[in-house]
Amino acid sequence: MMHENPIKRRPSRRIYVGNVPIGDNAPIAVQSMTNTETTDVQATVDQINRIAAAGADIVRVSVPTMDAAEAFKLIKQQSPVPLVADIHFDYRIALKVAEYGVDCLRINPGNIGREDRIRAVVDAARDNNIPIRIGVNGGSLEREIQEKYGEPTPAALVESAMRHVDILDRLDFQDFKVSVKASDVFLAVESYRLLAKQIEQPLHLGITEAGGLRSGSVKSSIGLGMLLAEGIGDTLRVSLAADPVEEIKVGFDILKSLRIRSRGINFIACPSCSRQEFDVISTVNALEQRLEDITEPMDVSVIGCVVNGPGEALISEVGLAGAKSKSGLYIGGERQKLRLDNNDLVDQLEAQIRERVEYVKKHRIDVKEIDN
Repeated sequence: MMHENPIKRRPSRRIYVGNVPIGDNAPIAVQSMTNTETTDVQATVDQINRIAAAGADIVRVSVPTMDAAEAFKLIKQQSPVPLVADIHFDYRIALKVAEYGVDCLRINPGNIGREDRIRAVVDAARDNNIPIRIGVNGGSLEREIQEKYGEPTPAALVESAMRHVDILDRLDFQDFKVSVKASDVFLAVESYRLLAKQIEQPLHLGITEAGGLRSGSVKSSIGLGMLLAEGIGDTLRVSLAADPVEEIKVGFDILKSLRIRSRGINFIACPSCSRQEFDVISTVNALEQRLEDITEPMDVSVIGCVVNGPGEALISEVGLAGAKSKSGLYIGGERQKLRLDNNDLVDQLEAQIRERVEYVKKHRIDVKEIDN
């Protein structure tokens, strides 16, 4: 069942990170960053594979040294997704990873140094069709901007960003994206709003240093949700002090909640109360773990009683409405004769969901909340 999405995306220039389109109404890309030592090639590749398996479109890898650049060459050869190299200050590292096939350079041109060094990096990016991400952070603004504004403000972040943008403009390089991240939600949101009006390039969204899994997820959901609902943002990273795989899960949950992009099962579940006829919480938790391998977007409702159960089930691909001893099953919005035993719900419901996923894939049924 399709729901029309009321969000109108901000028009932007299309760039490509590897084979992933960014901007110009392309699906909003979800990315994360490795936290392994880059020089530990196997550990980094293993983590990239886990992040990619969770659905990541792009992964960023820090490349702080020339040794890390040599490791990056081996990592790039084994990565299943495009890689962004995170580089600060040393232009030689940027030139080396460009040679090794990096898909995007996260480097601020103004921090590289002399004009000839900036030009060398931009030329390497141009010659190899590599886009650049300009990344401004409220916690690391240039000293003169800090002195001018006294503290990080939206105007300060955007002025910093535009310094780097102006350099690329002067060198006639337009394939870049920009982020203006801050740990404060309102500072970040207003900075992105200002920047969105000043450039045509795509925007990379993030609330930097958002916090741990729970608090960081909440903060990112609020900040990114405000911007995405206004049509601002073309790719995003949820920054959590947690396993990078969790960043991808939360990123997709944010997009899913706004009907922007969906991946995997979207569980609609009641918080449970004394009316429930089975243990809703344990059932949903078990199903989420068992069905993580499914990438097909699909709504599944698991409601513990007959008050809201049938209504939610009618608008889900698979629905369960709790009842005494045996609960009602709905498939494709239709009540089934088969009823599921409340003592064995997880196994039965998993089987029904997997069967429906295969049916949907085979018959190409439009289910709600697919990519915009």
